[in-house]
Amino acid sequence: MLKLGIIGYPLGHSISAVIQKAGLKSIGLEGSYDVMETPPEELINRIKYIKANNYTGFNVTIPLKVPMSLFLDDIDDYANIAGCVNTVKVNEDKTFYGYNTDIYGFKTAIPTEINLKNKNASILGTGGAARAAVVGLAELGIKEIDFYSRNIINSKQTLDYVRAKFPEIIFNVYQIQNIRDLKQTSIIVNSTPIGMKGFMADQMPLEPSDLDKLTDETIIYDIVYNPVKTVLIKEAEKRGLKTITGLDMLIFQAQRAIEIWTNKTPDVNLMKIAALEAL
Repeated sequence: MLKLGIIGYPLGHSISAVIQKAGLKSIGLEGSYDVMETPPEELINRIKYIKANNYTGFNVTIPLKVPMSLFLDDIDDYANIAGCVNTVKVNEDKTFYGYNTDIYGFKTAIPTEINLKNKNASILGTGGAARAAVVGLAELGIKEIDFYSRNIINSKQTLDYVRAKFPEIIFNVYQIQNIRDLKQTSIIVNSTPIGMKGFMADQMPLEPSDLDKLTDETIIYDIVYNPVKTVLIKEAEKRGLKTITGLDMLIFQAQRAIEIWTNKTPDVNLMKIAALEAL
C-alpha cells in the first residue's frame, strides 16, 4: 500500500488528502495520505521521520516549497526553473527526487483557446506560487510581467531569479498598494493567500475600482481554491470578466503528482467531485 502525505504549515485548510485518495481510488490503488503540519523549524525532523517511516512520496506546500529544495538529491526541470518544489518521490534508497507540479497545474487550468502570446500579465505576490505562474506564463509566450508586492525589498530575490531564468521577458515590480492601470493586462494572477478561508476570506487583493477599469477580455486567475469562488472571483464575474479558479490548478497538479508516484493517470473529474464535496 502506498504511503503518502503533505507537509507545510498551517494545513487546516488543506483538502489534498481527499483529492489524492479519490485519485488513487480511480486507478484501483489503496494508500494512506497523512496531513503533517510542519513549521519551518521542524523541517529537518520531518524529513527524518518520512525517511524512517517508508513513505512513497509527499506533497510540499507553503512555507516549505523553497526550503525543501535544500534537502533533495535530484530535481526535475520545472523544479529547477522555478526554484521550488511541491512534490517529492522517495526512492527505495531513501533519496528524494523533487518535482514542481504546480507549473503543470497552472498551465493546464488555462483553457487552450486562450492566447497569451506576446501579451502582458500581472502577478499579485512574489512567493513560490508566483514563480510557478511565471514559468507557466513564459511557456505560453507572455512578453511582459508586472509583479505587485507588499514588500518590494523582500521580492528582490524572486525578481533577480526570474530575470536570470527568462531574459526574454520584461519584468517590473510595484507596490501592491499602488496598483497601476491594469487595462493593458491580459491576465491577472493572484498568487497571495488573500481571500483564502481562514485568512482574510472576506477580502480581495485588488480594489473594486481596479476591476472596474478592466476590459471584458481580461482574465482573472485566483490560485486560492478554498473557497472555490473567492471574493475576487465573485467580483470579477459580476463584471463579466473571464475567471479561472484555483481548484482547477489544484486538481491538475495533484493528477501529475499521482502520475509521478504511480506511473498511472487518475480520473481528474472524480478528483474534482471529491474536492467540491469537501469544500
